[in-house]
Amino acid sequence: MRFLVALAIVFAGAAQAQLLPPNAAGVTMGHVHLNVKNVEAQKKFWTELFGATPLKREGLEGVKVPGMLILFTQKDPAAPSEGAVIDHFGFKVRNTEEFLKTCRDAGFVTRAPFKGVEGFPNAYIEGPDGVKVEVQEDSARTGPPAPNHVHYQVKDVIALRDWYVKTFGGLPRKRGILDTADISAMNLTFSANREDAPRPATKGRALDHIGFEVKNLEAFCKQLEANGVHLDVPYRKVAALGIAIAFLTDPMGGYIELTEGLDRF
Repeated sequence: MRFLVALAIVFAGAAQAQLLPPNAAGVTMGHVHLNVKNVEAQKKFWTELFGATPLKREGLEGVKVPGMLILFTQKDPAAPSEGAVIDHFGFKVRNTEEFLKTCRDAGFVTRAPFKGVEGFPNAYIEGPDGVKVEVQEDSARTGPPAPNHVHYQVKDVIALRDWYVKTFGGLPRKRGILDTADISAMNLTFSANREDAPRPATKGRALDHIGFEVKNLEAFCKQLEANGVHLDVPYRKVAALGIAIAFLTDPMGGYIELTEGLDRF
């Protein structure tokens, strides 16, 4: 009986754990942070369509999806996510057409499906506040949609990919024809920006920044600075939340938060 109780506790803890194990550098995907006009409208979008769970933490607004948090700041975004260095983020769903119909029935605009770089039906959804979300079909899925990539569009794909590999221990690989890097199980995808001018930075837009959860963040930040990486906000503790944070910007304008402690949320 004691064994069964102990086993139940172990599985309960695993079920509550949202973030995935860190990579060899001690880094895993932590969160995507959105600027939103209406927090409740965002919560409804993510909970009803993506099966997200509301985050119950005083001082933070957001939801939990498998392996990641989506956090909200109540603030009018300066522009949609589309068109910035980080253009959108994506999820795997069991059936793309069925999922798009559910989104349309809920009043959201969806774009025509297309064959993605890995050969599966993909499509874009225009979420609240100009948040662009991609879905990719994975017919083997049995649970709720799961995040699988963050998509960058930049002038120098390899330079930025290599920066994420060096800075955060990303594992470089091809996703179809695209150059990418995996941070734990989250894929960072880099596409070439064919526009004349570089894309604008993310800060202030609908998708304001992404966040990585880091083991021993203080030491990690010291090493970043020793390597010549500038921190926009140096390492500090947020006592009210029981976490530590730092901010930096990648070489092409992607705003990044580093955290330690979000894995307990």
